[in-house]
Amino acid sequence: MATVKERVNVLEVTLTRFIEEMKAFKDEMKAFKDEMLAFKEEMRAFKEEVREDRRRMNKQWGELAQKMGTLVEDLVFPATAPVIRKYFQCEPERRAIRVLCRRDGQDYEVDVLAVCPETVFMIEVRSRPKPQDVDEILEKASQFWDFFPEYRGKALIVIFASLVFPESVIRYATRRGLYVMAFREWEYMDIVNFEELQRLHGTS
Repeated sequence: MATVKERVNVLEVTLTRFIEEMKAFKDEMKAFKDEMLAFKEEMRAFKEEVREDRRRMNKQWGELAQKMGTLVEDLVFPATAPVIRKYFQCEPERRAIRVLCRRDGQDYEVDVLAVCPETVFMIEVRSRPKPQDVDEILEKASQFWDFFPEYRGKALIVIFASLVFPESVIRYATRRGLYVMAFREWEYMDIVNFEELQRLHGTS
């Protein structure tokens, strides 16, 4: 039978081994946490790199589009449905690009037309937006019902779209009550003056 001293020695050895194993486990956990932290930092850097690549690609597409006319419309068109859903809470039943209507020998073309149950959206696209475009678009919108009488009874919302706008054009469009849609930081298309327009004109 083991003596008390021998049992104490065994207990001390066991306890020492347990402490060493716990220390090794804590060291392993610390190393694991450090690895996870490094991984998270790498993922954050990777996401930022992907985001920056997307911005750069959108900007390159935008610069190319500025030189190629209707390509701007082709870039704006896919954004119309999500923008309409976000700001006007309606689902377009119909969307079309470069809609041409002829009546009484006159041509009338809408760059992008989107139709909801109670609203019709006339979206005019310009590659190099200028203040006079605002006046021309609003004048053109005043003739909309003459060429599209089938949409009478719906509210008409007019949007001026491009890839990027000078601040002076945005301010002027806002004063005239015209929505402006453009890229935000070359990431996604958005109505850049929605809140300001609501505040100044109370439109919806």
